[in-house]
Amino acid sequence: MLENYPDIIEVPDLCNLLNICKNTAYGLLRAGKIHAFKVGNTWKIPLQSVKHIVGYKPRTAREKFII
Repeated sequence: MLENYPDIIEVPDLCNLLNICKNTAYGLLRAGKIHAFKVGNTWKIPLQSVKHIVGYKPRTAREKFII
């Protein structure tokens, strides 16, 4: 699922990935719980930060075919 996202995402993508509202997302960003940076007024979030938060581990090619 995370493979479908670019390396840098924005708040709407973060909300979709974590199934949270935007107020919660902004709160996490302001508190520094998710590493991100601002460009102008827009938060830019490295996808790697989200992967770290959720403990994401990519599956191997073999695991992708095991049902």
